Amino acid sequence: MNISSIFSKWTRMSLVLRILIGLILGTSFGIAVPQWTAIGIFGTVFVSALKAIAPVLVAVLVTASIAKANSGLGPRFRTVISQYMLSTFIAALCAVTASFVFPITLHLHDMAGEAAPNTLTDVFSTLLTNMVTNPVTSLSQANYIGILFWSILFGLALKIKANEQTIDIMHNFSEVITKTVKWIIQFAPLGIMGLVFTSVSQSGLEVFTTYGKLVLLLVGCMLANTFIFNPLIAFVLLRRNPYPLLLTCLKVSGVQAFFTRSSAANIPINMSLCKKLGLDEDFYSVSIPLGATINMNGAAVTITVMTLAVAHTMNVDVSFGSALFLGIIATLGACGSSGVAGGSLLLIPMSCAFLNIGNDIAMQAVAVGFIIGVIQDSVETALNSSSDVFFTATAEYYEASRNKKLK
Repeated sequence: MNISSIFSKWTRMSLVLRILIGLILGTSFGIAVPQWTAIGIFGTVFVSALKAIAPVLVAVLVTASIAKANSGLGPRFRTVISQYMLSTFIAALCAVTASFVFPITLHLHDMAGEAAPNTLTDVFSTLLTNMVTNPVTSLSQANYIGILFWSILFGLALKIKANEQTIDIMHNFSEVITKTVKWIIQFAPLGIMGLVFTSVSQSGLEVFTTYGKLVLLLVGCMLANTFIFNPLIAFVLLRRNPYPLLLTCLKVSGVQAFFTRSSAANIPINMSLCKKLGLDEDFYSVSIPLGATINMNGAAVTITVMTLAVAHTMNVDVSFGSALFLGIIATLGACGSSGVAGGSLLLIPMSCAFLNIGNDIAMQAVAVGFIIGVIQDSVETALNSSSDVFFTATAEYYEASRNKKLK
């Protein structure tokens, strides 16, 4: 068997399984041969590649999404978009509350010299200054606040002035960047092996105790949104038991998304489920792809929990006002998550920037996210994707019920 056939079989293997192999190898090497420090280079290269592509990914995806967004969507679209944004914001607030009640710290390095804003005035000053930073400088310095601000403006300008062909070119470019990210993610097993090796060889196996608590906090928040807050939103609109619909969405969409770990890849499955539920195709053919972009409950949880974990690690005193605005930023940032595995992790530096935490520190949290991503990202995507169908159906049932009452 030659090397090419071995590599082909390796790439055809599930990414989750490959990452598990990387975790096992990294742990084994860290315990058995901690002196083999060269293994840690794989983790360094992997994080560096993510750090390089993340700002471009955010800028292109947000610009293309704004440019291609439809207008005049009608009452049902207003309802479903409101549900998407409200549920994502509630998820962020749930994560803020849980992070204060159960504070988690991470194993980070080179944390000296980072300062948090002292007052809300400092927060707004930093936020506004970062927003209007030169867009090229924002990209080169990974200033995610500026990237988000300029991407929205460029997207709106393209929507108003550019022809369809230009917008299609921008959309194609976003697909090219997404494809590049997918290639980088294929090297995640090697990167994870290097990262886990470094953690275990330097900190010992107790590092997994911290990661275990972090996973429990993340999954707990996501389950709370899945089984409590999202059904509550549906109940307020429909005034009937939302759990039969929720369980159907989880069974068909959530299980598939758990293994694909991609909201974008789950779009055909969600559309098929909408058809089985008897929903209007003109409605769900737009609301489902839209949900894959802006309905990011799980991503908001991940961004918020990981950001506050970094803040707790660095002894940053986050006030209630700062936490509230962090929830808003996590909501907006989650809407810019890519549809590929681990997309929300690349938005952590943006929310860290709100607390004046540097990109180098934030990217270490991203690396931790990839280590726990086998569980975190699977549960996150299951929540995100299944709720796309859940809220789409809720919006249609709500508008149908309201129209019936008007008649």
